[in-house]
Formats: sequence, structure tokens, C-alpha cells
Amino acid sequence: MKLLVTGGAGFIGSAVVRLAVSRGHEVVNLDALTYAACLENVEKVADSPLYAFEEADIRDGAALDRVFETHQPDAVMHLAAESHVDRSIDGPGTFIETNVTGTYTLLEAARKYWAGQGKPEGFRFHHISTDEVFGSLGATGKFTEETPYDPRSPYSASKAASDHLVRAWHETYGLPVVLSNCSNNYGPYHFPEKLIPVIILNALAGKPLPVYGKGENVRDWLYVEDHADALLTVLEKGALGRSYNIGGENEATNIEIVRRICAILDEKRPRDGGGEYAEQIAFVDDRPGHDLRYAIDPTRIREELGWRPSVTLAEGLERTVQWYLDNESWWRALQSRQGVGERLGKAG
Repeated sequence: MKLLVTGGAGFIGSAVVRLAVSRGHEVVNLDALTYAACLENVEKVADSPLYAFEEADIRDGAALDRVFETHQPDAVMHLAAESHVDRSIDGPGTFIETNVTGTYTLLEAARKYWAGQGKPEGFRFHHISTDEVFGSLGATGKFTEETPYDPRSPYSASKAASDHLVRAWHETYGLPVVLSNCSNNYGPYHFPEKLIPVIILNALAGKPLPVYGKGENVRDWLYVEDHADALLTVLEKGALGRSYNIGGENEATNIEIVRRICAILDEKRPRDGGGEYAEQIAFVDDRPGHDLRYAIDPTRIREELGWRPSVTLAEGLERTVQWYLDNESWWRALQSRQGVGERLGKAG
């Protein structure tokens, strides 16, 4: 297939691009190259005849029309989004513009292109979303595809809105769509403002390791390369109009994640002067609306599409830490960008 991947220079998008090219798909990477994007993320495939790059914003309808007409993709994988919850608390407007208005603009461009091609049966629009649209869980239970939406942050509200738009374009116009909602991703090329890369890089720099509240919030962790594999599976095998929850089957509290990272670093890169990295842990005021627990029930994707994660949390964390140790030039360049590495989300 020829895939149009939006946000393909970002964390998850670049994993999809790298995997798709390795499997012989043609890929057009459309990215606006905002602060969290990095073309080095796709450097391994940049010289492939199967790869093309288009710098464009999903809010720019004319640019999207040009890209569709030029490349004539068989499918769209929509990953372009503002995704940092903390930033959405401090500045929600950008999240509405990109995640809601941008998704609308992309849907309209895709619908126009699809209709102009004679509405081919094989065309797909895959919208990639998050489990955060479902709100917060207590100590038990898991999110299913039937869980009612209950977003708690500007980020999750903007993603919930985009999910609804995609479903509406399927029901109203017949646009052939599939959707997926994933749990927390981690792994190589993770932009250094989310929990795991912040902890790794702060630890190496001898800085405090900021943990919200008491670190008791629970997340289901999904290794990003597993997620890329799942996304291609949903695109190729998913039923039209259907959504699929993608989880890592790896629940852990934030403080457990931080302590595991510290232990891995103690072994791989002992601290100068001795001691343990866990001594740097610093509990900070919780962010507003911090959901207690997310957990994915992956039954549908496992039973209908035959997919399940292959990387355990222990394996994934070890790989991730080693990747950051081996790729200092990548993260050093990104750390120079304003605000990167801060724990944001302090707005009242």
C-alpha cells in the first residue's frame, strides 16, 4: 500500500513510518515539524525509494489537497496531534486547533480525494487516539471499546472530539474509517518531556526526578514498536467503522516506573560519587485533573485481529534506557528547545 502518515516525524508516527517502509509499503510522511517533531526519527528510511516527506500542517486544507493529488495514497494513518497533557493545561487553544480543527480539515481532504477516486473499496482512514478519552478508572476494571467517553483534560477532550468527528464522517458520508485507542507509549525516540524520558535524562544530569503527587497513578505501558505493529494490523485487518483498544498489558504505578528506571541506570551507568539514582526522586504537586488509573482490555484486537504485545515492561524499559544511553546526540539537540524537560501543568 501507499500510506499517508500524518505526524510521521513524531514519536509514534516515526515508529509507524520505519516499520511500514521495512515491510515494503510506500510511505508519505506529512508533518508540520512543530516542537516535538524530529526528522532524525526517520533518518533510517529517509533514503529509501519507498519514502517521501511533505512538510505541511493538517489545518491547511489547500496543502492537504495538493498532497493527496500528488501522492494518491491508498490509506491515511492519522497520528498528527498535540499530545502532552501538561501543555494542554497551560495552553489548550493549540490542542483544539490541531486535534479538532486539524482532524476535521484532514477528514474533508480525505473525503474529497476518496470521492474523486470513485470511492475505492480498499481506501482506509485510520484515526489513532488515546485511552485518555475514557476518563479515569478506580482500582479495578478496564477500558473496553464500549466504555463511555469521559475526558478530564483539554488534551483528552480534544482527542475525544476528534474521535467523534471520524465516526460522524463514516456514518454521514460513508468514509471508510477504522479507529484505535492506545495506552501510554514509551520507547526509543520519545520526546524528552514525558515521564520516562524526563526521568532518564534528569537522572543522568543529576537533577531531581519529578513525580506527581505520591506517584500512585497507574498506567498501562505499551512499547512503541509494538504499537506500530498493532496500528498496521488494524489498518490492514480492522472492520470498517470499528474501534480497537491497543494496550501493552503492563500496568504499573508511576513511582514503580521511576524506581525501575533508577535500578536499570544503577546497573548500566552508576552515579558519579556512588549512591543510587532513586535518591534523586522528588515528589511534586499533582497536576490538575490527574486521572488515577488507565487500563486497557485488549480482547477485541486479540480475538478479532490476532494481535497482542510482544515486549514486556521489563524488556521495554531496559531497551529504552539503553537507547537513551546510546543516543546522546539525539536528545542533547532536543533539550536545547525551550521548556523541554520541564514538568508543566501547574495552571489552576
